[in-house]
Amino acid sequence: MSHAEHRQHLADADKNYIWHPFTQMQDWVKEDPVVITEGRDCFLKASDGRWYLDGVSSLWVNIHGHRRTEIDDAVKAQLDKIAHTTLLGLANEPSIILAEKLIAQTDTSFTGLKPRLSKVFYSDNGSTAVEVALKMAFQYWIHKGQPKKQRFIGIRNGYHGDTVGAMSVGSVDIFHATFGPLFFAALKSPSPFCYRCELNLETATCGMQCLSSLESILHEHAYEVAAIILEPLVQAAGGMIVWPDGYLRGVRDLCNKYNVLLIADEVATGFGRTGTMFACEHEQIAPDIMCLSKGITNGYMPLAVTLATDDIYQAFLGEFKDLKTFFHGHSYTGNPLACAAALASMELFSTDRTLASMQEKIRLVEHCLAELATLDHVGNVRNKGLMIGIELVRSKATKEPFAWDEKIGWRVAYAARRESVIIRPLGNVVVVMPPLAISLANLAHLMNVIKKSIIAVTLELKEGVW
Repeated sequence: MSHAEHRQHLADADKNYIWHPFTQMQDWVKEDPVVITEGRDCFLKASDGRWYLDGVSSLWVNIHGHRRTEIDDAVKAQLDKIAHTTLLGLANEPSIILAEKLIAQTDTSFTGLKPRLSKVFYSDNGSTAVEVALKMAFQYWIHKGQPKKQRFIGIRNGYHGDTVGAMSVGSVDIFHATFGPLFFAALKSPSPFCYRCELNLETATCGMQCLSSLESILHEHAYEVAAIILEPLVQAAGGMIVWPDGYLRGVRDLCNKYNVLLIADEVATGFGRTGTMFACEHEQIAPDIMCLSKGITNGYMPLAVTLATDDIYQAFLGEFKDLKTFFHGHSYTGNPLACAAALASMELFSTDRTLASMQEKIRLVEHCLAELATLDHVGNVRNKGLMIGIELVRSKATKEPFAWDEKIGWRVAYAARRESVIIRPLGNVVVVMPPLAISLANLAHLMNVIKKSIIAVTLELKEGVW
């Protein structure tokens, strides 16, 4: 089989056998798919030999670049020992060392803050980390003698994964509405989305009414609320919504006031994405439970953790007959290969000085965003660190959005792809989330291609090409 024949076979087999996530397959089978065969640094190589700049970190998981020798070597070394062994009734070396390192990191990140995270529960992806957190919080209050505290509060525009529990506390209708009959009933508080305030208020004069609305919910329901779950500072899948200063701190204070646990879903925001190791650091708050995944292994393999305080852990201790055990687990919990990759990835934060080197990159991004904000169909630009959203609108004056079926975000993504840049939008929001290791030159190129693509696509709109 020639190289060209092999390429065509891959494309045909993909269309014949694979059902892609979040993809309208009727459209997909009409396209010539980009089949990735290799990666290096911040670039991806397709089966036709073309290299693309990875502008979304392979769905937000890559931190240090593809094919990092240090992580490759760590995984290979672990393969020479064992690939997998269960944590049900046994322990393994990489999971122990990683747990110790994670707690040391949270101690550093949240120095002097209460509560203190002290225990690590392993799973395998962001959704399961959230499911663990929800079940942990639910059962905690039973053991504390407050069984009525069974409900959860989510923040509108929040997204916590695609399992049923995670969707129940989420609130992105395009992803969740279809499955509504499956959900348990969660309370929802207004999102602090200042550009599209659901309370129809102005940021300068609102007095953060969204936080007051949350307190009203707590005032009425605290006796039955187990926890508030949120994505600190950036609601990623909701459209890269960046929260106003003080909201997160306000939620932590309300949790303390009303005796409610705070679950921080840092699956997307953790591991440096916002400019600090964890997003909660920006407002100097510590959660009671924290969920991590995505960047934890640099995208090498699935791994997630749910971290909890000692108070929560202690509530589950008792005699065997008491049935206080936390009955939850997965086949690949604490997988040694994944833990080895995570350990090497965390070490790179030190050797590469990842967080320090981000600051100049963040300044570059914010300069580029200021230029983009002047374009006719760019309604809003927002970022926290290297989590970036560019919201496209039909009318800048009225904030009128483009219709869903106009696929404006995808039109821009396809234009960027023609320039050898891979991005993936969220509706009308162009999402940019490159590996943190991206060079200044490649970051400047990425932002320039996005600007060029937005201009080209919106010009086609004005000229009636659509």
